[in-house]
Amino acid sequence: MAEVEKGRKPSEESTDDSEEEDSEEEPKLKYERLANGVTEILQKDAASCMTVHDKFLALGTHFGKVFLLDIQGNLTQKFEISPVKINQISLDESGEHMGICSEDGKVQVFGLYTREGFHENFDCPVKVVALHPRFSSSNYKQFVTGGNKLLLYEKNWLNRWKTSTLHEGEGTITNVQWRANLIAWANNMGVKIYDISTKQRITNVLRDNVSLRPDMYPCSLCWKDNSTLIIGWGSSIKICVVKERGHTELRDLPSRYVEIVSAFETEFFISGLAPLADQLVTLYFVKENSDHMEEEFRARPCLDIIQPLPEGYEEISSDALTVRNFQENECRDYRLEHSEGESLYYIISPKDIVVAKERDQDDHIDWLLDKKKYEEALMAAEISFKNIKRHEVQKIGMAYINHLVEKGDYDTAARKCQKVLGKNMELWENEVYRFKTIGQLKAISQYLPRGDLRLRPAIYEMILHEFLKSDYEGFATLIREWPGELYNNMTIVQAVTDHLKKDPMNSTLLTTLAELYTYDQRYDRALEIYLRLRHKDVYQLIHKHDLFSSIEDKIVLLMDFDKEKAVDMLLDNEDKILIDRVVEELRDRPELLHIYLHKLFKRDHHKGQRYHERQIGLYAEYDRPNLLPFLRDSIHCPLEKALEICQERNFVEETVFLLSRMGNCRRALQMIMEELEDVDKAIEFAKEQDDAELWEDLISYSIDKPPFITGLLNNIGTHVDPILLIHRIKEGMEIPNLRDSLVKILQDYNLQILLREGCKKILVADSLSLLQKMHRTQMRGVRVDEENICESCHASILPSDMAQNFSVVVFHCRHMFHKECLPSPGTIPGVQFCNICSAKRRGPGSGILEMKK
Repeated sequence: MAEVEKGRKPSEESTDDSEEEDSEEEPKLKYERLANGVTEILQKDAASCMTVHDKFLALGTHFGKVFLLDIQGNLTQKFEISPVKINQISLDESGEHMGICSEDGKVQVFGLYTREGFHENFDCPVKVVALHPRFSSSNYKQFVTGGNKLLLYEKNWLNRWKTSTLHEGEGTITNVQWRANLIAWANNMGVKIYDISTKQRITNVLRDNVSLRPDMYPCSLCWKDNSTLIIGWGSSIKICVVKERGHTELRDLPSRYVEIVSAFETEFFISGLAPLADQLVTLYFVKENSDHMEEEFRARPCLDIIQPLPEGYEEISSDALTVRNFQENECRDYRLEHSEGESLYYIISPKDIVVAKERDQDDHIDWLLDKKKYEEALMAAEISFKNIKRHEVQKIGMAYINHLVEKGDYDTAARKCQKVLGKNMELWENEVYRFKTIGQLKAISQYLPRGDLRLRPAIYEMILHEFLKSDYEGFATLIREWPGELYNNMTIVQAVTDHLKKDPMNSTLLTTLAELYTYDQRYDRALEIYLRLRHKDVYQLIHKHDLFSSIEDKIVLLMDFDKEKAVDMLLDNEDKILIDRVVEELRDRPELLHIYLHKLFKRDHHKGQRYHERQIGLYAEYDRPNLLPFLRDSIHCPLEKALEICQERNFVEETVFLLSRMGNCRRALQMIMEELEDVDKAIEFAKEQDDAELWEDLISYSIDKPPFITGLLNNIGTHVDPILLIHRIKEGMEIPNLRDSLVKILQDYNLQILLREGCKKILVADSLSLLQKMHRTQMRGVRVDEENICESCHASILPSDMAQNFSVVVFHCRHMFHKECLPSPGTIPGVQFCNICSAKRRGPGSGILEMKK
């Protein structure tokens, strides 16, 4: 594994806080040395260049050899090319053809799986070579080489190589990269791009750092895609995008142009560039006078991930790499190659090759576990459980639980058990015993399995016994929440019984024992406890388990606990607990008996009729406001008995009602006037009875009482002629509000006259309207044709020969007869009504409408 240390930015201060923050930043990449055959090769030789294909690697050395390696670095093939340094290796997209150039001027292009090849020796070093990406296709047999000039080789139709010079005169060509139809190369002056499809050079990007030697700080070129070129040279980076010109812009210009979308300076010297999504991976060598990192890191190559901006960049991560012999290397000794398909980045130095790759979910989880971020690690594993290879969700969860237990966070640890342990019964039982050992059984009790997955009953009983020792409320909660199948019910009942011997009145334990008895179907015992405790669930227990036969002798207890619920339950279940049985049980508690019978009467006036006589006394004793409504609604109540009780207790209103119901209205009116002295009630009573003699008695009694006279004058006008009362008033008697009373009498009289006149007008108008309607109806003609028949003989009403004389009688009801078919055929004027309608008892509409001859 390659050694990696984090670089430090200038803005960071040497404080504990900043160091802690750095340690919390997760790396973006992971590193490992390319070993196996590579180690042996670089012990004897030194790497000069390398090209990466998705399937294999091609490594060139300073001793002129080219090695083909698999992705793990194992040697698969070796080529002796030259005795001197290999400058560049190029592969086409298929990986079937390879181009090689060396410092002694040799250029070789050949097929790895064919004998096809090109060999050429130049009299000067050839620094670069690049094959057309689709070189394997016969239509794209093209490649370029570069030394002092850039040459394009193309195979013509005669299968011969044709050479053309694309550029010269600006110094040595130091780098060339071919992507699709675009060739980018760098020389001492800058970077050019050539479009092979239009045979046009489309741009010239000048070199910025002209003070730097090109051979010491070579240009790095990398195509991000078919139109985006990344240039790194010295300390500057530029991102160029090749775009198409519009038709109006063409004229004598190339069909494409280049736009620089980002350009910025860095604090280091670029050794290599590669794309990573919308970011850049940069391999660099720190400037000697840079403050970018501390002295101990400056000689090492660094790999940064940066986010390009239009005029700057943001550093995402920075790693200083400890490669072999890094102290002896310079900026030009490092190269960065990448595999687009696998997102692998190869840092090539003379004596070492390090592979950087994006960290996967397993690496992310490793880092989180190393930082003791167990919850985040568990969450990441759960989200990516299909993709992780080295980790298991359950093992991460167990590590998290162990961590929480070590911290003393027992509640969280217990809660996590539910998710982490799942259906693994062995793990569950191990955790329960661990929590018992540390004295935290209560913490895990809430999260134990209680559904389809269940532990051994002994586990649950152990926890219940633990609660029973110190926490009665918690014990009761578990009994309510846990299904009874989880534990041995009798064992727990015995344990509760033993505790009740020490504390027999403990309501929590008694309630819990009742619940245990209920689960064990020993309902009588549960009911007994509930009644003793006056527990609210007693009624639910009775209903749920149909315990009505068990409560017949406990009705008083139930009503003492909650009268309303008890009575409702008894009345709702009359078929199970008979009315007579309830009355018998309540005979010594008349106040409870009254409540029961009262509700029974409200529900049905007839069901408890045999107890209505008893109810009179109960109402009189405990509920007088409902006595009068009871007397009004009951038809089974003995009036004499009721009258006797009411008179004994001097219940005047009830006595008045009973007297009037028994027909003694005069005595009832007398009681109202003499005992209640309420003229309004007396008048109301007289109105209800509508008896002239009662009105006479009322007037006679009131005639010497001015307040009573006032009341009569105000209310008598609609029932009795007020003149009768006024004539009997003694002359000189002072009557309160007499004037107002007389005015009201006159107003009432006028109102009656107006109402009568109005009613008369309505009747007259309605009569006239109906008469006119009847007249119009009777005057209306009736159509008679061949389809009409005589209702008597059922022959056609009209003769076949219309020239004959004929007579037809048509009634208002539309029935038609031949004249001769009617009764008394010689006397048509005597026929007033239709025979058919008269038989059906119809009204006047059945009279004669018309007669024809």
